[in-house]
Amino acid sequence: MNELTHLDAQGAANMVDVSDKTAQKREAIAVATVQTNATVMALIANAELKKGDVLATARIAGIMAAKRTSDLIPLCHPLPLSKVSVEFVLDHEQHCVRIQTLCIVTGPTGVEMEALTAASVAALTVYDMCKAVDPAMTITGIQLQEKKGGKRGHWQRHEQEGDSHD
Repeated sequence: MNELTHLDAQGAANMVDVSDKTAQKREAIAVATVQTNATVMALIANAELKKGDVLATARIAGIMAAKRTSDLIPLCHPLPLSKVSVEFVLDHEQHCVRIQTLCIVTGPTGVEMEALTAASVAALTVYDMCKAVDPAMTITGIQLQEKKGGKRGHWQRHEQEGDSHD
């Protein structure tokens, strides 16, 4: 079992020292889903919500969130991100917006938290912009899908892993 890296020998929280780690290209992909109704899906698809273009606003919010992750999540290192993308798929049959984020950095530590933060804030922005029409929306499935680089190399979520935790 891996030890928690953000605790010192006395159990106190601390920022991990990455000064001796080699900088390398690291990537992370995260996802989230906003479940809503057919009315909201049509309004999003046609950019007809009173607050404006939901997907354009959520994309900007996700990118900004990735860049501010170290301000939001204690003990995260500030990273010089080289790429952040936020993409959306409108699933009209399931009445949901599927969000996928990608973060890339060349550095001594990974970008999983940045990708997860981007997906979370993009989903929250969709919710905020649509809540007047559907306050019953849900945000689900916020999870890391894939990471590349670092000591553990390439990792990808497989369907059978689901929500299991070792």
